[in-house]
Amino acid sequence: MKKSVLFISCEEAKQICDKSQYGEATFWEKVKLNLRLSWCRVTRAYTKRNKSLTKTIKFSDVKCLKKEERQALKDQLSQQLKNQN
Repeated sequence: MKKSVLFISCEEAKQICDKSQYGEATFWEKVKLNLRLSWCRVTRAYTKRNKSLTKTIKFSDVKCLKKEERQALKDQLSQQLKNQN
């Protein structure tokens, strides 16, 4: 079975979509993805969710604990557990 030059599978489209989100897709891959997006509802939904997730992560203001703060919380929790017994 000969593989089509322009038409790609849903799985290939998902991979290209992911690459495109990070600026790693080639021009030809983007053309094939856009062709797939024009008629495939599943791929359009995946692309929409992927773009939304990327945007949310990019603009999130997540604050993480430093190693010392995390250790202090663990110590405090273990001390509280010992006091309960």
